[in-house]
This record gives sequence, C-alpha cells and structure tokens, in this order.
Amino acid sequence: MSTSAKVPAPDPLDFLAVDASLSTEEADIRDAVRAFAERELLPDVADWFEAGTLPNPRELAKQVGELGLFGMHLTGYGCAGTSAVAYGLACRELEAVDSGLRSFVSVQGSLAMAAIHRYGSEEQKTEWLPRLAAGDAIGCFGLTEPDSGSDPGSMRTRARRDGTDWVLDGTKMWITNGSVADVAVVWATTDEGVRGFAVPTDTPGFGANVIHRKLSLRASITAELVLDGVRLPETARLPLAEGLGAPLSCLNEARYGIVWGVAGAARACYAAARDYALTREQFGGPIAGFQLTQRKLADMVVDVNQASLTALHLGRLKDAGACHHNQVSFGKLANVAAAQRVAAAARSVHGANGITLEYPVLRHMLNLETVATYEGTEEIHALSVGQAVTGISAFR
Repeated sequence: MSTSAKVPAPDPLDFLAVDASLSTEEADIRDAVRAFAERELLPDVADWFEAGTLPNPRELAKQVGELGLFGMHLTGYGCAGTSAVAYGLACRELEAVDSGLRSFVSVQGSLAMAAIHRYGSEEQKTEWLPRLAAGDAIGCFGLTEPDSGSDPGSMRTRARRDGTDWVLDGTKMWITNGSVADVAVVWATTDEGVRGFAVPTDTPGFGANVIHRKLSLRASITAELVLDGVRLPETARLPLAEGLGAPLSCLNEARYGIVWGVAGAARACYAAARDYALTREQFGGPIAGFQLTQRKLADMVVDVNQASLTALHLGRLKDAGACHHNQVSFGKLANVAAAQRVAAAARSVHGANGITLEYPVLRHMLNLETVATYEGTEEIHALSVGQAVTGISAFR
C-alpha cells in the first residue's frame, strides 16, 4: 500500500527516535537537566578531571538540590516524587557530561537517601531527607570494604551493643562523597546479622581519608571511611534494615541509574566521534567518508540506541512495579559493555587527538572502567543473569 507521506530521515543523535515516546513532563525534565549540565558542568569538567577533584561540592549540591534531582524518585520529605523514567533521564544527561557527576547525585539519592527513606525511622527521615533533598547536606553509603567488594556478606565492620548504645569499628573503601558527607549510611555485622546505621560524620571516632592518584572517575571525591569506636545511640540504627538484602536493594536502585547513565556517556562519545569525523580531513576529504570510519559510526549508533531502548524499557517496567533485580543486572551488564565499545571506537576515530582532554572520549573511556566495577562487576551481573535463566546459583 503506497502513501504520499514521506517518512523523515532518522535523527543521527536519536536514530530510533527513542525519546519520541517520552511524556511532556519527562521531556521537560530531560531538557532542564541537559541545559544545567551543559551550562554549569560541561565547561569545567575536563579541568576537574585533570585536577583529580570535584571542587566546591557543597555549592554543587545546592545547585542540584535547587533543580530537585537528589532523591527525585522518592516521595515526601522534600523529594520530587518523579517517575523512574524521569530519574533515569536525569542520570543520562548528567553522565553525558561525566560519570563522576552522575555518581555524585546517584550516591546521595539512590543509596544514602533511599536507604533512609526505605529503612529509616520517621525521626531519621525527618532529620535527614529534607536537608539531603535540598542539597543542604551531603550523604554517602558505606558498604564496600578493602577486602570485601563483590562479597559484601564477608564484611568485617562490626557493630556491638554497649548498654543502650552501639559501637562501630571497621573500614569502608571506595566511598563516593565520603570525605564531604554530613551523614554516612554504614552497614555492619552484628550478633543479629547485618544492620544499617545513619552515622553523623562529626561523631567522635569517624574519619575519612581522600583517595588520590585515581586514573578513573577523577572528577569525583572518593574516600576511605575509618570507624574507630564510633558510639551511636539506638536511634541511629535503621530500624527496618535487617540482613544483607537491605543494602543490596539500595544497590539495585543505584544500578538502575547506571543503566541510564552509561547510555548518556555512550551518546556523548558517539556524538563527539561523528562531529570529529565530519570535520577532520585526510586524503582530500572528511574521514566520515571512509568505509572503515562509517562502519565504526554505524556500530556506535547501534550500541547507543540499543542501550537507550534497554534503559527506557526497564524504566517503564520499574514504573509499573514489574522490574526484577535480575533485569536491572541485565541492563547494567549490557549497557556498560555497549558504552565501553562506543568509547573505545570513538577514541580511535579521534586518532591522536583522542588521548587529550580537549575531547571527551578518553575521559569517558577511563570513567567507564570504574562504572564497570562498582555496583557489581561485569562478572557478578553475568552470574546474576545466569542464575535467573538456569535456576542455579554459581556464587556459593
């Protein structure tokens, strides 16, 4: 059947028109976060990456809080209560600038705030969530330890009762926002199993040491937390957090944000490679006209759009209350690998220029090495999917 209507050519930056299915509210949030990220963050992020720091984190927290991005998918206590898709779009636009900036937001919202929101007492929620949502306070999440990464059940940090108090001892490692946080959600083993605590960071015995000499996620603050006889009242314990499932459920929220975030990093690398290929001339013409370059760009656009589709589909499932944690593992496994392929190909298109901070591709490529590790390594998520399709656990 013929038709006179002409179908428009695909948009090179949204080849499968993924964003065409967004609601007006979702598109408005996307546009607002993209405008903020490109105006306030993109001009300086290469310098921050080179310096290996995130300067003025409290000023940034206030800006993010005013935009309503901290804990935006949570309800009440000053949180915006947006959809999961809207939160994912915010993660995508932040990570299109830099993974460290998305981590700054998602650690606060999907880990620290989500833990207090889901497992905290009413008093803890009232004390911390409005301040964290507004960016008046910064939070971090202490689960990983120097000898306990993929196996958090082997953590050595311990909380023991002493009268009506708890005393915490141990060390946490690779903690985003750790040295600038006002509250740390810390997980520890007790005689009753794993428990969570909302620890004010000015409590005696609490210390944070900034981790330097990173070659990835440099526009981010990463710290070691040291708990040396940290005495807390019973009111600091998250009363509904019982067992390892509590922190793992928070990690699943963060992984969901990563599924979207790396789609943004991939998009940024592909867009940079396309622009470069169209303007870089060799042998009398733009390198975009060479077959090998076009193949690289074609592979990139496939990965970018498939990653975007995966993120959007998981977001719709999540908003419908039908997203299983194994499906989030599928998303992190697939999308991080896709983003790494795109970043590597984009760097090769840029040639020698690809190793400089004048272009974003190697910065994203290095950041993705961290993203592939935190919130569950590639191997862990592959085994999670493997267990889901076989019914057999390979972990124990």
